[in-house]
Amino acid sequence: MKELHDWLIYWDFTAWYYLNTQWVNGFFDMLMPFLRNQWTWAPLYLFLLIFMPLNFKRKGWMWCVFFLLTFAISDYLSASVIKPYYLRLRPCNNPYIQDIVHLLVPCGSGYSFPSSHAANHFALGIFAAVTMGRRYRWVWPAGLLWALSVGYAQVYVGVHFPGDVLAGGALGSIAGVLTGYAYNRVYQRPPALPPSGN
Repeated sequence: MKELHDWLIYWDFTAWYYLNTQWVNGFFDMLMPFLRNQWTWAPLYLFLLIFMPLNFKRKGWMWCVFFLLTFAISDYLSASVIKPYYLRLRPCNNPYIQDIVHLLVPCGSGYSFPSSHAANHFALGIFAAVTMGRRYRWVWPAGLLWALSVGYAQVYVGVHFPGDVLAGGALGSIAGVLTGYAYNRVYQRPPALPPSGN
């Protein structure tokens, strides 16, 4: 078990080294802090919270409730349950590597594993895809690309390791699938057929 743990840590640090310190350029230096900023996506959240009730009435209101519930679940589990247990330092706070970190945003004092940004964006992206994907097929690739870009940005700006993002993405995906299917089961199931007369 220890060998597996050491192997995973080795590859996590190796992947981080290339993604954060080697594969960098001026354009991404401008783009990635923008992508991972929570306020960048505030207009999208506001649009969805207005669009869904206007177009789907009660189902739309309940979609907003489930959307917010999905965020609350992923954020609570990642930030309040798992992070205090693992206590993993962020790359920018790790004394062994902080001198070489390509840091583009304030480091923060919180812990690294898992990435709550990744968890929350994967949760919301997957939830939207599960609940809206049948009507709007483009939501699946858009939701996944959105979540992946935010996760990658977390590594690029120097505040997370790739393993933090993978774990956060997995946690968020599970939350999004569960709440998405719960919503679909209640609000998108086909109407019951009337009893057949004999």
